[in-house]
Amino acid sequence: MGSPSSLPAAAAALVVLAILAGGGHCREAQFDATDAAAAAAGTAENYNTSDAAVYWGPWQKARATWYGQPNGAGPDDNGGACGFKHTNQYPFMSMGSCGNQPLFKDGKGCGSCYKIRCTKDKSCSGKAETVIITDMNYYPVSKYHFDLSGTAFGRLSKPGLNDKLRHSGIIDIEFTRVPCEFPGLKIGFHVEEYSNPVYFAVLVEYEDGDGDVVQVDLMESKTAHGPPTGRWTPMRESWGSIWRMDTNHRMQAPFSIRIRNESGKTLVANNVIPANWRPNSFYRSFVQYQ
Repeated sequence: MGSPSSLPAAAAALVVLAILAGGGHCREAQFDATDAAAAAAGTAENYNTSDAAVYWGPWQKARATWYGQPNGAGPDDNGGACGFKHTNQYPFMSMGSCGNQPLFKDGKGCGSCYKIRCTKDKSCSGKAETVIITDMNYYPVSKYHFDLSGTAFGRLSKPGLNDKLRHSGIIDIEFTRVPCEFPGLKIGFHVEEYSNPVYFAVLVEYEDGDGDVVQVDLMESKTAHGPPTGRWTPMRESWGSIWRMDTNHRMQAPFSIRIRNESGKTLVANNVIPANWRPNSFYRSFVQYQ
């Protein structure tokens, strides 16, 4: 066994090798002992108030890797740990990224937008590109680590040098958070597979601007006996951008959904989930943050 001082370097080398071997694929969680100790001591960083959460703040230093196909959206199924579907299509357009915990924020960072740029590598263009957090990065190599889709990583290069930049593997970048802009889209709700009258799970997506959702509430249209409920019931964060409700009664649709972002702004999508809703179906609202 190596000396204690050599262990961190050895561990870091193993992480780098794992990333390079799999194209930087976001894999199952590995928890750092320092982070665990900080959490136990109550000194863990509040990621919602970190520098990474400030819109148009000063450029922060980070590192970037890439995973998946060179010109792909990252995950083989065009999904990711946030639960988003079709990340190869509008509005994601394959410009997704896994974020480590300061960016992913236990799922509350899903859908956040960041400007990123690289200048140190000779293949870098220095031009800022916008990426969206769509997945979780379990193997961070720095405080802020963007594990980009192959498409997003290549977009940081000078013309014709995207493959050369991708061969660099790990690069230094800078980033700043920006409001998301999804022209033509309203907030959408995808009812997840296996939802039923006593278990309801929904993916919230396409939030413009300051759209990080921190709370979702559901209102049934009526009680089991007929009268309107008029009562909002908090949903529980399931994983990524998916929120769920487990009940001991058959829920009465249509459902209204209320969402609150991290700035405290609340939007209500009245009766957005119809009476004849179906699992694995998408329902678009008429509301948006900007």
